[in-house]
Amino acid sequence: MTLTTIRYHCDASIATITLDQPDTLNAFTATMRREVLDALFRARDEARVIVLTGSGRGFCAGQDLGDLGQPDQVNLERLLVEEYHPVIEAIAECPLPTVCALNGIAAGAGANLALAADIVIAARSASFLQAFARIGLMPDAGGTYWLPRLVGPARAKGLCLLAEPLSADRAAEWGLIWEAVEDDQLETRTMEIATRLAEGPTKAYCATKRALAESIGNGLDDQLALEARLQGEAGRSRDYMEGVLAFLEKRKPAFEGR
Repeated sequence: MTLTTIRYHCDASIATITLDQPDTLNAFTATMRREVLDALFRARDEARVIVLTGSGRGFCAGQDLGDLGQPDQVNLERLLVEEYHPVIEAIAECPLPTVCALNGIAAGAGANLALAADIVIAARSASFLQAFARIGLMPDAGGTYWLPRLVGPARAKGLCLLAEPLSADRAAEWGLIWEAVEDDQLETRTMEIATRLAEGPTKAYCATKRALAESIGNGLDDQLALEARLQGEAGRSRDYMEGVLAFLEKRKPAFEGR
């Protein structure tokens, strides 16, 4: 796979996808979207956890407006449906745990790309910005889905309508992300979490993600039935057998992800 806008590296079952256009704060181009999507599907076959991050001062500044052409000639609906939605869905519906290491500003679609990940860890210098209103647009790329569910409707409306930046510390305080860490600890903390997930019961993680996602639209009876079905599948896995055996033998389990 020849890459021109991102970097891809897989080691110890951890696939790291790095947005790599620092001169534009890793703003999205059509090429970057294609490469990220290809890398996400490649990682499914090669890894047990995916880490998404950016190079330079920013994580992702959102859409590269210069890559769009003239505003009156752009079909934004087509752009979202055909190019953005597959990337967001590939992250949100990934059977592997996904971790976003937010190294800098995450604006517009870049912010909502980050929020599609299972766990978001941000450097304290990083920030989130729903910048859409500044150019006469509404949030997209999943922003209107993630925000009210993560921080509630009042804060979601404020973030979207006022288009003001949200610091990493405040994002963690509000429950938008998992945690904020010192800048020089971002990589270490991210790899600590990624390693833990890569050594864990991958099939159980997948079932957990599915149950949590479907709980949003399920009533209690449907959710209990889903839990029972997924738990039954997990109970037939080799990792469950290993987990119980390790507990009884008072040792660390050696999960295979199966």
